[in-house]
Amino acid sequence: MDKHLKEIRVGGELVYDGKFLKVQKDQVALPDGQHTAREYIRHPGAVVILPVLDDGSVLMERQFRYPLDQVFIEFPAGKIDPGEDPLACAKRELEEETGYTAKDWQFVSVIHNAIAYSDEHLDLYLARGLKAGAAKLDEGEFLETFTATIDELLDWVRSGKITDVKTVIGVFWLDKLRSGAWKLD
Repeated sequence: MDKHLKEIRVGGELVYDGKFLKVQKDQVALPDGQHTAREYIRHPGAVVILPVLDDGSVLMERQFRYPLDQVFIEFPAGKIDPGEDPLACAKRELEEETGYTAKDWQFVSVIHNAIAYSDEHLDLYLARGLKAGAAKLDEGEFLETFTATIDELLDWVRSGKITDVKTVIGVFWLDKLRSGAWKLD
């Protein structure tokens, strides 16, 4: 159907093989027959958890992100390990980062946050029926948790206090679900 837009890989190589990220450089044939190179980051995928407490408030994190040299407000999230089921990853990450477990999990959506230069995908999950516990942060992981209302989160998106794309999209999902405009399957 989209054959007139498709690029076909004709060769390539892994140019950087890091512990977390890999950089691929491929040669591709363009739809008009010309050849060019495509460089992109290979990423194993991640999950994002939208944890809603019984009172309707949302469990959030503040975490320093080195590439941009600042603390960001984010939803709990984490990388999917090789062979790991995404829902199992979401449950693991929520407990590791926040100490919370959830009784009710619902898949929300898949998002692709950097389509021009990465194959990363993020699976969003809604977590409800939360129960507090002790966080089990990974070595070298530092963050703090807090709660906010959906209206506060929307205000922070509008004002630029929240700029992380997975969090912006998650806030919009929570607002649509709360209003009843969108439903989950």
